[in-house]
Amino acid sequence: MSRIFTRLLAASLLALAAAGSGAQTVEVEGVKLESSAQVGNAALLLNGAGLRTRVFFKVYVAALYVAQKSADANVLLAQKGPRRIAITMLRNVDAEAFADALNEGLRNNHSPAQLASLKAQIDALNATLKLVGEAKKGDLINFEFVPEVGTRVMVNGQPRGAVIAGEEFFTAVLRIWIGDKPVEASLKKGLLGG
Repeated sequence: MSRIFTRLLAASLLALAAAGSGAQTVEVEGVKLESSAQVGNAALLLNGAGLRTRVFFKVYVAALYVAQKSADANVLLAQKGPRRIAITMLRNVDAEAFADALNEGLRNNHSPAQLASLKAQIDALNATLKLVGEAKKGDLINFEFVPEVGTRVMVNGQPRGAVIAGEEFFTAVLRIWIGDKPVEASLKKGLLGG
């Protein structure tokens, strides 16, 4: 009798674990996002996610992974350590248009002096984006920061281009989405967990 009970208990626990694992994903525009991500040796938590639109077109779903969740953009920008912005493309976008959009976001959230101090890193990012080429519908593009390594761009799990040094550079990139002048207010709200 105890063997049957043990088997039933084990089966019940497996069923609960399976059901629980499904509850750990968030879905935005049909894109399933895990509640956690591994960057370097760190386990990060999904802070929030949202949709980027341009005119009437759905362009991508972005998700922010951090070590300490917060609904305050300034707290997230001041946070140190591993972080990730994960972008899942919902339509094809050529490399030049994607780079232009990121550069516009950098310009909108930084002074000319700040941009000048980051010029070499911005140039490296633009070179990487050109190397990536067209971002295709369904592609997963991660911008992730790993301490003592730098910012790397990953496309569908594969590293692209050179690693870009400096934690301040990743924070500058993060401002594109959660800075004072984000690319889209509703996307910023989503990334902040709202």
